[in-house]
This record gives sequence, C-alpha cells and structure tokens, in this order.
Amino acid sequence: MSSSGHERPEFAQPLTSIEICAGAGGQAVGLHNAGFDHSALVEWDPHAVNTLRANVGNWPGWTPEKAQQINPMDVREFLGSDVEKSLNLNPGDLDLLAGGVPCPPFSLAGKRLGEEDERDLFPAALEIIEKLLPKAVMIENVRGILEPPEFFIDYRIRILDRLRDAGYMVPEINAHQSPKAQDIVMRKVWRRLDAKDFGVPQLRPRAILVAIHKDAMEQSSHDFKWPVHLRADEATVFSRLRETMRERCGDFWELNQDGRRARPGERTGQNVYDDWYEAAEKAAAAGRGVAPTLVGGSKKHGGADLGPTRAKRAWATMNVDAMGVANDRDECIPERDLFRPAGPMLTVEQAAIIQGFPRKWNFRGGKTARYRQVGNAFPPPVAEAVGRAIAAVLRPDHRSELLANYAMELSDSLDSETVSSGAEQMELSVSASPAAQNRVGDLAGTRV
Repeated sequence: MSSSGHERPEFAQPLTSIEICAGAGGQAVGLHNAGFDHSALVEWDPHAVNTLRANVGNWPGWTPEKAQQINPMDVREFLGSDVEKSLNLNPGDLDLLAGGVPCPPFSLAGKRLGEEDERDLFPAALEIIEKLLPKAVMIENVRGILEPPEFFIDYRIRILDRLRDAGYMVPEINAHQSPKAQDIVMRKVWRRLDAKDFGVPQLRPRAILVAIHKDAMEQSSHDFKWPVHLRADEATVFSRLRETMRERCGDFWELNQDGRRARPGERTGQNVYDDWYEAAEKAAAAGRGVAPTLVGGSKKHGGADLGPTRAKRAWATMNVDAMGVANDRDECIPERDLFRPAGPMLTVEQAAIIQGFPRKWNFRGGKTARYRQVGNAFPPPVAEAVGRAIAAVLRPDHRSELLANYAMELSDSLDSETVSSGAEQMELSVSASPAAQNRVGDLAGTRV
C-alpha cells in the first residue's frame, strides 16, 4: 500500500522511466508507487548507489543481479554510456525522465550561485531530454530556484525555452512583465509543493518542474493537472513515530540510562516514552505536529543533526533532542540516544519515516552517510502524487483510479485552490549579490 492509500497501479502497457540524480531513491520510490517501471537509475554517490542496489532488485524489470550492476555515474556521462546504449531507446520511446538535480546552486546554504555553480546539472538534464525526448519530464529542486522570483527568473526562462524548442508544452513568458508576473505564468509547469500536504509529517517545500511533450498531449484526452493535497488527515510526528518510539523505549522500559534495572526515583525507558508521547501529542493537537525540514548537509560539514537553531527549537516542543542522530536500535547507547534532558534523539530509520520512506527501505553506509541520504531525499509521497498526475495524462483511461485520493487543481486559473494553498510561492524581496545574478547568455551545454 502506497502513501496515497492505493495499491500500485498496473497498466497493460507499462510506463517507463529513467531517473537521474536518483540519490537514495526517494523520488524513485514515489514514482514506482505511481506505476512507473524504472529502466535506469543514475547516481554518483557510492553510499546512495549501495542503497539503491539493496532495494530495487524486486522491482519490475529488475533482479538482484541487475541491481548490483548499478554503478556510480556522473549524470553528465550518461549520454553515450554503456547504460544508455543498453536501453536501445529511440526519441519518444521513454515515458518519463525524472530527477532531482543538486540543490546547492539554488539554496541559501549553497550561496545561490545558480548556473555559476559547477554543481548545476540542469544543462546535463536538458541534453538528455533533448536527445531522448521522453513523453514527460519531472525535475525537482529546492524552493530557492523559485523564491524570490527575481533571483533565477532569467535562468528559468531559458530552461523553459529549451524545453519548448524540444517540443514540450510550456507557456510563453512575456519578457516585459515583472518577475512576479512571469513566475505566476510559469506555475502552470513549475511550482512549489509542500510535503505536509501529501501525507508527510514535515514542512519540506520543493520546486517541481513538469513538462509534457506535445506528441503525448495529442494522444491524451486530459491535460496535466497539479495535485493540491492528499485527501487524508495531516500526518504528524506523533502519529508517524509512535510505533518506533515505543519500540526503542520498550527495550529499556524498566531500566535506567545505564541499562540496569532502575532504582526508585530513577528515570526509565517508560518515563522517556511517556514524556515524548505527552509533548508530541500536545504539539499535534495544537497544530504544531509537523516537523521542520530535515537537512542532509554535505560532506564538507561535520556530523549530522536535525537542522539549524530554529529547527532544533521546533523539535524541542515535541520532546526530541535535535543536536544529533541516535544510533540504530540494536546499537543503542541509552544515556546518549534516549535518556537526554531534552528528549530522545531520532534514529536514521525515524528520520526516514519523517521523510516519507517505507520502513523496509534499507539505507546503506555509516550512520552519518545514511542520515545524509535521508535528509537530501525527495519525499516519496510527493513524488507519487506528481507521478500519478503525469500517469493520468499518459494513461487517461486510468485517471480516476490514479487520482482518487487526491484533490486536484480545479482549472487552469491561477486564482484557483492550487495557488491559494500549499502550492503558492513565498513572495520575498532581496537584493541579489553579483555572484547570484543571472547571466543573460545561453545555458551551458550543447544542444543535441
């Protein structure tokens, strides 16, 4: 059962996808649950590659042996590689090209260098798109590429120009309008979605670009519509972590922080659980039960924690110590991991639950490497929601089944529920530094 409450859809003619910048598989899990069969998974980080190898061997078209053949690959090396050649794809054969291009070029932490940043892989993604001409494209990134609009509006226009030239249905942008007005027009294909609206107990706003090729649109009876939210109660940290927190504290239910039977007056695992339960339930009842955005960080920084000071304060209201990440349950050091004055720290598994991964997803690597994979992931339930909306265009006969549990945008009007709710862009005003200003020149990369 997927996050939407539906079984994975099955189609007489399977939907195919290639995933670039796949990471630990967050987007891949969501698209798999939406009914897409992955032809290839492209990722450069060795730890994330090992995670993919450990999990996708039973997916359609895969075997454990084939999964072991996933090797680290720079997305800029995909075209012309043995992997690409083995797929034997003609232009237009592929249903979906999806990926999460690196966030740092468009994030505050990454100094928002945009196309000046060597980590910007939009040019590589566009080259793949222009060669393979998939029926649909889905690219996700941090909201910083959208907000505030004046920061990267010229860059975004050039990306859309490339897609339009390749035959994708994207709106024309009036260069004489303000960045804000241009951004509003772009929201037909490029907008912000918030994870909390799709069954994820976390804020985590993401920028998502969806473009459908005109040839696919001519064969479909439905236009692409954005999902607005999952028709379900909002997920909370309390509801999602209650089971695993009870398991962890249950190991020390009558024991103290030293793992010995507690003497009168000493705190026990039961006390730790009761305190967490009371605080997390109270936060949920007060409408503060959604976690702040998990931050994966980079290899250049130190050990993992749950985010900056503001995020740590939010976690503290739910009786969670956000200063670090706990050891796995079977390696628990009770004094360090559970019996902390500010409450227990979360394990990697619990962080993955907060991100929307299924419990069975097997992350590989050391604790910090695994946590970074989780923190940098695209929440699977959000990917599933957008994937089902794309599938509803490519397989219109299954539209009702695919979208049954979602509220969809009501019309093409940008005054509809879509813009007034979670998909609305924040409107900020900042002065772009010279390094962050967009050049007017062409996007890097040669057209194929």
